Amino acid sequence: MKISPARVAATAGAFVAAGLGATLVNGRVRQHRRLRRGEDVEFGSVHSTPSSIQASDGVSLNVEVDEADRKTPVVVFVHGWVCTLDSWHYQRLAMRGAVRMVFMDLRSHGRSGRSTERHATLAQMADDLRTVIEQVAPRGPVVLVGHSMGGMAVMQLAQDDPEFFARRVQGVALIGTSSGKLMRGSPAFRRLVPLLRVASPVLDWGRSFNSYSVIKRWGLGPRAESRHVDMADEMILRAPTHVLMDFYPNFVSLDLRPSLPALATTHCVVVGGTDDQLTPISHARRLHDAIADSKLIEVEGAGHMIMLEAHDEVTEAIEDVVDLVRKDMDA
Repeated sequence: MKISPARVAATAGAFVAAGLGATLVNGRVRQHRRLRRGEDVEFGSVHSTPSSIQASDGVSLNVEVDEADRKTPVVVFVHGWVCTLDSWHYQRLAMRGAVRMVFMDLRSHGRSGRSTERHATLAQMADDLRTVIEQVAPRGPVVLVGHSMGGMAVMQLAQDDPEFFARRVQGVALIGTSSGKLMRGSPAFRRLVPLLRVASPVLDWGRSFNSYSVIKRWGLGPRAESRHVDMADEMILRAPTHVLMDFYPNFVSLDLRPSLPALATTHCVVVGGTDDQLTPISHARRLHDAIADSKLIEVEGAGHMIMLEAHDEVTEAIEDVVDLVRKDMDA
């Protein structure tokens, strides 16, 4: 499929025309939805004292640690593309106090510093993950929980530094993620990215006016509660367009299959939604098939933001891995 500059320009123009009449209205609609959610604990309000950890290239990484009263494995949560550590809202509430938890904002995401485009890579994110572990959890067993691009960073760490992975990581939960063949290296996507980069100021404005319906269609399952769509919408809209553009190339020729034997040495669970449009359930099944002794959990009707819309199932899957590691510690 050939995508011409004229076609991209026309699409951008449509965004502008629609945005003129919709931006203010939709701002009020989003505020109304936020009030209507009626959460017991407001989304985005669950935090602990932040700390800043310097990555190997000097980027500041935002990290939060929730302590526990007893000896437990350390659970490190790694969110996905254009998300933040708030992705783990429900898991953080459910597991708080029972296990030591570490939450990080990936580079250029959330409250972390902006990366150069050259360093917006899975290899650098894997290095960031190792740096965070070394700084805040220098000893003891670790459980890594990764969603989408965060799961890819976990697999990349296993591929790039299998010795570190084998020494420190005893459990892994891969949530709505993939080891490859997401875009099959399509030349059309390669041509589209620079064209979209030129139009990024328009996208920064235009993508906000109809974001709810777009995120509902592509990010969540068809039966997702509106409050979970709101949460995803609110979080994703905070990511500037340069995050979309800078990290996109990671998915074009993704191939993390060499990492999978290392995951077989851990207690590993793979969780996927049957209605995930971004990392389809077939990718979860392939991961399960390739990782010996792993467990596969398919959540019927769930989409890509599964940790929000099927939070009980995701939390239980993580807790089961933690329990297995804890039993190893006690043996």
